[in-house]
Amino acid sequence: MNNNIKVLVVDDSSLFRQALMHHLSAQPGIEVIGYAINAYDAKQKIPQLKPDVLTLDVEMPGLNGIEFLKQLLPTTPLPVVLVSSLNLSVFDALSAGAVDFVRKPDMSVHNSKQTFFESLTVKVMTAAKAKVRISQPVGAPAANNTPLSTPSAAPAQGSVLQRPAQGTARPMPFPALSRNVLDSTIIGLGASTGGTEATLEVLKRLPGNIPGIVITQHMPEGFTEMYAQRLNRICNMEVREAKNGDVIHPGLALIAPGAKQMEVVRSGRNYIVQCRPGAKVSGHCPSVDVLFNSIAANVAINKVGIIMTGMGRDGADGLLKMRQSGAFTIGQDKESCVVYGMPMVAYNIGAVCTQASCENISSVLMNHLKGVK
Repeated sequence: MNNNIKVLVVDDSSLFRQALMHHLSAQPGIEVIGYAINAYDAKQKIPQLKPDVLTLDVEMPGLNGIEFLKQLLPTTPLPVVLVSSLNLSVFDALSAGAVDFVRKPDMSVHNSKQTFFESLTVKVMTAAKAKVRISQPVGAPAANNTPLSTPSAAPAQGSVLQRPAQGTARPMPFPALSRNVLDSTIIGLGASTGGTEATLEVLKRLPGNIPGIVITQHMPEGFTEMYAQRLNRICNMEVREAKNGDVIHPGLALIAPGAKQMEVVRSGRNYIVQCRPGAKVSGHCPSVDVLFNSIAANVAINKVGIIMTGMGRDGADGLLKMRQSGAFTIGQDKESCVVYGMPMVAYNIGAVCTQASCENISSVLMNHLKGVK
């Protein structure tokens, strides 16, 4: 029985398409079953070839990748890995239901190509195990935030989770937090595959008057700034890409910059972030473990840790240290995860106080904060 991951490559550049196909075909466990030169070609070939994963160029002539995904995924929940230049459209495509993305390399630079192909391979293999999340159209009946198909012990390939429609955030009907709680709490959040949209779901449901939040999302350099800007437009609190020395304060969420490790340290009466280039930790830079370990070691006030969807175990050990240091910890539950990896490991090693769905994490967090003395 052939258990290889069947991949269809969609890209309008013949040269780049051939490079993708050549690399992926050489990887154990992956089989390239064909290619498409544009979205229209892909729409014809997907029913015939029945791929397990699609790699998709976002910017293509005619029907672009975003509109293609909006048409494809509601009826064909196929895991899609975007191959994109540094462009805001990647977040629209992720919102439309793509699982993950890789940044197009400079093909003239060997190290850039090598890093790209290594990342692409990992993301294709991860996507094959992921659940596809699609946005519920505006005005559609409520789906009660439940899966449209019941996930098995391992997430079923091509299963679907319906996600509420996005829009500008509205102030949430949570009771106002006391000044003491706002000033005496730091919240750490970490996520990977599926995390760009999952983190948005949490943040947009929170009020602007919230304790300082520090976030590590696995994402390439350049995209983290655009991601922070996108969240800042949608969410009630201020969101920005962290810079070395930024002070953590209420009403602010700081996103770890791509290719830098972010830690929380004490500086006089304040807590600040240190953002520095560094080696990968737990396979990543930025690493959730680095952030969580620093909170556990350096933060003497109230702390909350949240671990969300993602492959592997980055953040699990750090979350355990946070819990052991007195933090309240939340893990995203299996049913709402695109990939139930990081939260599963964290739960299994005893790092999680409570699990909640992506849509309910904000309520669990606020209920906890209301009880903080």
